[in-house]
Amino acid sequence: MKFTDGYWQLRPGVSVLRPGTVESVELDDRGFTVFAPTGKVVTRGDTLNRPVVTVRFFSPADGVIGVTVGHHLGGLPKLPEFAVAAGADHPVTVDVSGLSATLTSGALTAKVALVDGWKVDFLHGDRVLTSSTERSIGLATDADGRAYVHDRLALGIGESVYGLGERFGAYVKNGQTVDIWNADGGTASEQAYKNVPFYLSNRGYGVFVDHPEHVSFEIGSEVVSQAQFSVEGQTLTYYLIDGPTPKDVLRRYTALTGRPARVPAWSYGLWLSTSFTTSYDEKTVTEFIDGMAERDLPLSVFHFDCFWMRQFHWCDFVWDPATFPDPEGMLRRLHERGLKVCVWINPYIAQRSYLFEEGRRNGYLVTRADGSVWQWDKWQAGMALVDFTNPDAVAWYQSKLKVLLDMGVDCFKTDFGERIPTDVVWHDGSDPQRMHNYYAQAYNKAVFELLETERGVGEAVVFARSATAGGQQFPVHWGGDCESTFAAMAESLRGGLSLAASGFGYWSHDIGGFEGTPDPAVFKRWVAFGLLSSHSRLHGSGSYRVPWAFDAEAVDVLRHFTRLKLSLMPYLAAVAEEAHREGLPMMRPMMLEFPDDPTAAYLDRQYMLGPDVLVAPVMSADGEVTFYVPAGTWTHIVTGAQLTGPAWVTEKHEFDSLPVLARPGAVIPFGARDDRPDYEWADDVRLRLYAPAEGQRTRVTVPSPGDGTGAEFEVRYDNGTVSAELVAGSSVGYRVEVGQ
Repeated sequence: MKFTDGYWQLRPGVSVLRPGTVESVELDDRGFTVFAPTGKVVTRGDTLNRPVVTVRFFSPADGVIGVTVGHHLGGLPKLPEFAVAAGADHPVTVDVSGLSATLTSGALTAKVALVDGWKVDFLHGDRVLTSSTERSIGLATDADGRAYVHDRLALGIGESVYGLGERFGAYVKNGQTVDIWNADGGTASEQAYKNVPFYLSNRGYGVFVDHPEHVSFEIGSEVVSQAQFSVEGQTLTYYLIDGPTPKDVLRRYTALTGRPARVPAWSYGLWLSTSFTTSYDEKTVTEFIDGMAERDLPLSVFHFDCFWMRQFHWCDFVWDPATFPDPEGMLRRLHERGLKVCVWINPYIAQRSYLFEEGRRNGYLVTRADGSVWQWDKWQAGMALVDFTNPDAVAWYQSKLKVLLDMGVDCFKTDFGERIPTDVVWHDGSDPQRMHNYYAQAYNKAVFELLETERGVGEAVVFARSATAGGQQFPVHWGGDCESTFAAMAESLRGGLSLAASGFGYWSHDIGGFEGTPDPAVFKRWVAFGLLSSHSRLHGSGSYRVPWAFDAEAVDVLRHFTRLKLSLMPYLAAVAEEAHREGLPMMRPMMLEFPDDPTAAYLDRQYMLGPDVLVAPVMSADGEVTFYVPAGTWTHIVTGAQLTGPAWVTEKHEFDSLPVLARPGAVIPFGARDDRPDYEWADDVRLRLYAPAEGQRTRVTVPSPGDGTGAEFEVRYDNGTVSAELVAGSSVGYRVEVGQ
């Protein structure tokens, strides 16, 4: 929140205590604690009636320094807490001598001035990344007596800030006030489904505020040269995460909060949905699937949205007998056609659901202070919430989903989880403010872990809407409810780029938009964008998203881009392994791959799909698109046309085309099949080398479905001739060529 009224004054009713000169430092084996009275201490009398700011510096991991700013430290511990993977096996150096106290972890140092007021510099080697200065830390009290703690870190000239979850507004967060508070607000507002108290700086560091509750960020919007973050209470803990590159920051951040799981190969194929409020039964579903097959449109997953259950019964996990009288038989028939099946769920139990009384009786539902079940009528009449802090409630909820898995359901769309009340009591005593955001983590974890148990590690996948820090462990996430317009297409991409900068490895969105019905131009342009995302789903609200509902050309466009994506599976699978092993997103903001290019810092209408493919979605009916090409010779992977950067380029594309460019010197493996995602990617693979440099040597890994192993090749370019050698694993029939 904001505490100041301009530069000189505080807001009415606000008072703030700030650290003065450091009085003393106490060392421990992993760091030190600084004691800074809120005024000068000249005589013994100055120690009376004098608050002290207590600041502890510690290191939970190599290249990461934690800071806890505290006032009154006698409060009780509060749950839940983010699971931060801290260890004590990495070396740290502590030095308190002369005019400063320093803590060094890896190349990162926190340097605390011991004289002349409060100042902390965070350095990578000798380079200052950011600083906390004399007006940065504040112990604030508002007009109602509520206590807050804030810190402010300096923003350098030209510094840009990214992340803070999936945010649909301006991609660069400078000048914004961002509230970390999950909300069901669509994609056209400043609210977000996925709030993550982590930001990434293009100066090569990140900041993770270790608080599940509401965190307020003022990124150059209270003090324009500083990023402020605050929480209510008596303590504030955050981590300064070193790079030196933005990629390195994400590697360290996801090592702390969790790496994305590996997801099944089939999940990368095309998903088709019933849509939301449309009318459908097995006949409708069969007609959709037949229509896709008749038009030679590869399909991998069929999704049943909400009305697979009876109205007013969400969720009871019982198929509506009027529309699906034989669910087991239907699921078997879908599997016989080579399809996987996803069904929609949420963590809410309508009063009419038979599970309501069962959950109430056993204490599985969230209650009010008087012990009554918390209920309201938004979304479902009289609905309650499953209490995921109760292990028995988790097991109960999972047991209901297991029935569906035993029927033949393969995965779940874990919708909702944002509108979580704070006037409630949780089974384990969790703080209601902290549970508001964290509920999404507990919900998705329960479902994902059931899928891993029942289907195996690497075979679990959800389609989740809500999340917070650490949610990247339970993929996949999609962008929520957007309108069916070009503007919504752009805002969806901004949300995906922000989420990628927040440590999430996979991301999807509703092709064509959710609200309303897209016109054919919007649908066809969104198809290209959607099939060049990590995961691809046709879904809408009140209208179907089968391509023939738009026009004949939409069918051809969908076929073209679906087959392009499936042929890219050897490349996409390798990129997915990077997400799983290193925490790097599949869809990457340009600044992540080009941190030293000033233009890349602001690009929010294009992205890198992995390290080597640039994608610039066309967001206009006439096909005109303007995009930026970084330095070097880039090659259109479909047409073979080349562009030389750095340069801004304007092109015009038909509906079956968009800028998809191979990076200079890239080797992109293309698969032998384009009709399904789950094939042996290394067999008959084509290794295409683009704009090579003389003497180039490139190692290329092509995983195999399931376990991430596969084949490794070395591709060489000498005297105008390209060659390749299999150096590890196995591959039948591979070949190498220069990309055209």
